[in-house]
Amino acid sequence: MPPLPHPRRLGPRPLPLHLGTALMTWASSESAWRHWKTGSPSSRPNSAVPEPVAALLPEIATLEAVAGAGRFEEALRREIARRMHRLADGVLAYRDHPFHRELENPPAVWSEGNTRLLDYGATHGAARARGARAVLVVPSLINRWEVLDLTAEKSLLRAMAAQGLRPYLVDWGTPNAEERRFDSAAYVSRLERALAFLAKRARRAPAVMGYCMGGTLTVALAARQPRRVAGLALLAAPWDFHADRTGHAFLVSTGPLLAQVADKVGELPVDILQTLFWSLDPWLAVKKFGRFLGMDQQGAGAREFVLLEDWLNDGAPLAGPVARECLVGWYGDNVPGSGKWVVGDRRIVPSRINVPALVMIPSGDRIVPPLSAAALADPVKGLKNATRLDLPLGHIGMVVSSRARDLCWAPLIAWLRDIPAKTPRKRS
Repeated sequence: MPPLPHPRRLGPRPLPLHLGTALMTWASSESAWRHWKTGSPSSRPNSAVPEPVAALLPEIATLEAVAGAGRFEEALRREIARRMHRLADGVLAYRDHPFHRELENPPAVWSEGNTRLLDYGATHGAARARGARAVLVVPSLINRWEVLDLTAEKSLLRAMAAQGLRPYLVDWGTPNAEERRFDSAAYVSRLERALAFLAKRARRAPAVMGYCMGGTLTVALAARQPRRVAGLALLAAPWDFHADRTGHAFLVSTGPLLAQVADKVGELPVDILQTLFWSLDPWLAVKKFGRFLGMDQQGAGAREFVLLEDWLNDGAPLAGPVARECLVGWYGDNVPGSGKWVVGDRRIVPSRINVPALVMIPSGDRIVPPLSAAALADPVKGLKNATRLDLPLGHIGMVVSSRARDLCWAPLIAWLRDIPAKTPRKRS
């Protein structure tokens, strides 16, 4: 049977927003020039001209006196067109790139609804060895898990297996009709059942590793199932959502409106989620696709760019109830950070969780502010038995950059291997 064709690339999503941001910004330069240039019928005598522009006006007037009136405006239009063409060419080069992720996914050993548990140690000798520590790996509900397994060389999961750990990855899939009604408590409950399966399979309590929003969920898991969690590793896990709101103003201001959309639609669609990421750096797509166009399109750098963009643009929609929790309860009211998050019948208070914990905080993170993640390592309000590790990396760079293996993977794997064994007690 021939392999299925790869789906048509849609990124960067939402494309109209990225193109519109660039076009409106660059085109506004031409409009502003009409108001600012000396002698223009459109100029306003009392309009304020920015100081850097005012300093250049005499020089531009001198050049136009030599080259001819209107030449600067013509050059401005050409530059706007050049930049738009470069952005469009970069996007098309990405969309038409022949490279796709080619790794074979490991077998699923447990499933519930559209959630699966993938055994990354199934075919690796070191991970299959007697006594290999099982690790339940929990990614975010928003972006899929493949960033942890992009290529054979850039796979945190395969590196863990090669070092004698046995990682079991939670693949959330895409919410089905029932899962579209899930709140965070329902997802934590599902994690509890996956953990119970894994503890029975491993015959001792597994370690738990959570990345980004997956880390937030695993804090609740450890609070509810402390005897089944040997240790808790948190990678850029948000907790105190009011510790630093820098860059999140758009998300906070639009949260209630987006929550209403999620209520009515039943989910928060991928393109809206991507709009929230866009708000953190509206010019990121313009910059990175310009750089991509200048790369050797057959080189490793271009292939890694394509894989990361495919991952970023292939997220899953967020179930309506959990979307409302995140937008209003977490970002708006800081429910986790204020100690008011209740999952099932338990209030989730980090200082009451006594399992060994590793809190990894990338200092260059623009998605999860470092101060938000650092709350879990706070000596008073954070996890009771936490080790803090600050990394000079970004949110995504901590798992896939050229420095990730030395700065993040190595200490993480060493910490997971050194956790004391714990045999889970059967619950009465």
